[in-house]
Amino acid sequence: MMSNATVYVVDDDDDVRDSLAVLLESAGFKVASYASALTFLAELNPAADGCLVTDVRMPAMDGVQLQQELKDRGINIPIIVITGHGDVPLAVQVMKDGALDFIEKPFDDEQFLASVQRAIEIRRESQSQISVSQVAIENLAQLTPREREVMDLLVAGHPNKIIGHKLEISPRTVEVHRGRVMEKMAARSLSDLVRAALAAGLDIGV
Repeated sequence: MMSNATVYVVDDDDDVRDSLAVLLESAGFKVASYASALTFLAELNPAADGCLVTDVRMPAMDGVQLQQELKDRGINIPIIVITGHGDVPLAVQVMKDGALDFIEKPFDDEQFLASVQRAIEIRRESQSQISVSQVAIENLAQLTPREREVMDLLVAGHPNKIIGHKLEISPRTVEVHRGRVMEKMAARSLSDLVRAALAAGLDIGV
């Protein structure tokens, strides 16, 4: 299991909270339990790794309100909603608003653990993509205006000779700029450079 990931369990029912913690810990997950959404929000580290398992009906702040509050705070954490049979419409609403899954009580342990595992993997993939994008953006910021012009034409598929003609510089000068672009963007090939440009959010025209 993901040793650095924490499953945050928010449920006002002590028995449910405790049984979920035992089940998750037996499967190798780290668990942090909270009796209310407000307590969870007060202690949550926005950069925390993991997923949230929350009951949909709770006093003071329910699962729907908790999801909205996380969204308002810019905290992107996968959410699994636990729901009773009568709360399915509410759970569906939470899913429409971006929750990953909802599981009806009583639920199958293996189904629940599989959902948690999937949520944590999605979180990791999302963080990895954010990291790749951030590096690409930072690398892009190191380029001089001329290097950026050369890069834009490179990823659009133009050869050195055409780039030189468009920018009114010699092919040799294009080659020098190209080398600097590749170095600063940490690209070993043109395909690497294209991937970096896409990761940085550039609209590549071909």
